[in-house]
Amino acid sequence: MRTFNDAKAIAKSLRQALQQKNIEISHSEGLELVAAGFGFDNWNVLAAKIADEPVAKQDISIGAANPILRIFDVAKAREFYLDFLGFTLDWEHRFGDNFPLYCQISRSGLTLHLSEHSGDASPGARVFVRMTGIEAFHKELHSKNYRFMKPGLEEAPWGREVTVTDPFSNRITFCES
Repeated sequence: MRTFNDAKAIAKSLRQALQQKNIEISHSEGLELVAAGFGFDNWNVLAAKIADEPVAKQDISIGAANPILRIFDVAKAREFYLDFLGFTLDWEHRFGDNFPLYCQISRSGLTLHLSEHSGDASPGARVFVRMTGIEAFHKELHSKNYRFMKPGLEEAPWGREVTVTDPFSNRITFCES
């Protein structure tokens, strides 16, 4: 069902229908007719009403975030994210030889971007990740015997957490409610 928010589309349809009957009206005349059809004095009043109408919540859709984390050493980043945390390298990009790395890694539903570019992110970021299977994840991390990190499994009021800190001071907290 069309509403006054569709006024321009309705005016266009009206003009096309009238043209088929050899009746010519201007675009502005079509808008005036539609405004009158919705009970408004003129197009300006209807246009103001459309502008004041809040955006409906169902029109808004926000996708998953892709945090960008600053890295300084590709080998250390690979050891931490791929070998220790079990992420997969999806793709990597460099503008040329001897340029900074920008890459995407993922595991299950989590996607992270890692960047050596100085303007992309600051070291010391924090990412909070909801997950299931935290106990198995904790055991998996400890089974890898990564010498730089032995994360705990902590109880928080909102769930159980495993927090890791990468070699660049970025912290990722995995949490199961």
